[in-house]
Amino acid sequence: MKKGKIEGKKKRPVWKLILYFILFEFIFTGMTAPFLVFYGPFENVKKTVVGAAMTTLSHQYIAKIFLSDSEIQKILSEDKPKNIEKDNSPLKFENKHDSSIEREEISDGRKFKGYMLIIHDPTRVKVGYSKKLGVAGELTSQIAKDHNAVAAINGGAFTDSSSSDSDNKWTGTGGKPTGILMSDGQIVANDITDPDDKSKSVMALTNKGELIVGHHSLNELKERNVTEAISFEPALVVGGEGMISGDGGWGIAPRTAIGQRSDGAILLLVIDGRQAKSIGASLKDVQNIMLQYGAVNATNLDGGSSSTMYYEGDVINNTCDPLGERSVPSAIYVKP
Repeated sequence: MKKGKIEGKKKRPVWKLILYFILFEFIFTGMTAPFLVFYGPFENVKKTVVGAAMTTLSHQYIAKIFLSDSEIQKILSEDKPKNIEKDNSPLKFENKHDSSIEREEISDGRKFKGYMLIIHDPTRVKVGYSKKLGVAGELTSQIAKDHNAVAAINGGAFTDSSSSDSDNKWTGTGGKPTGILMSDGQIVANDITDPDDKSKSVMALTNKGELIVGHHSLNELKERNVTEAISFEPALVVGGEGMISGDGGWGIAPRTAIGQRSDGAILLLVIDGRQAKSIGASLKDVQNIMLQYGAVNATNLDGGSSSTMYYEGDVINNTCDPLGERSVPSAIYVKP
């Protein structure tokens, strides 16, 4: 009698099983994570993701795929910055014409890193703009070099489009500022027709170096002898009081901001974001940094891919765009 040959089943190598498991987990997590974020119990996570997506303007689809416009607006309005009813009281400081600049690293040890420049002579801080304004923006570093500047950060609001598609805004050349753009006492650009209109929030500097933030009309700026101005929002600190409730409603992103201490020193801040070592900061984070540094008045500036800090010939922060600096219409620079 012949003995039958029994063949056992071949066992798959353990490493393959582990690989299949990891691949399954990766696919499963990728498919379920968005539903967990937008429909799960983690309200703070949903707020952060929606805020970050909607303020990038080029990635709003991340929120719009899962939420209606009304749901998005409800989330964004929950932590909306306060409306500023009070005016910036004029600061009384003695300008000692101290030419020194302090550079400090900023870090919360967990989610963001950045830099703060402290400019002791506020009259050195000016607004610069692209030589191709209306057509194309320029790099912050180039605007700085055009003025032989010691330091610079990116500036105010802009909107443009690389095509006729209205959904493609903010993806073009950065050449069209919105609101007001004033440099050296001259209005370079202005899309506000009513000189008493306060609808746009501003960053403005008087001829004595006083920083003005919040909603101010063109006539008010003229009365205060403003020589430099750009439009962006929101104001973070007014009269020593923080304006942000919750996290600010704009999510976590790269940030740029400017503030002023009671002694007149100007604070220039840039926070890196969208990177493994620095995911970014909320508006509340930026407000708190400004308050820690003694800011009496401070305002948010254009962030995201625009966030850039130039100092002593180099861009010292890590811009989030892999291609490097973004073209912008305006910058705030420190003259020699």
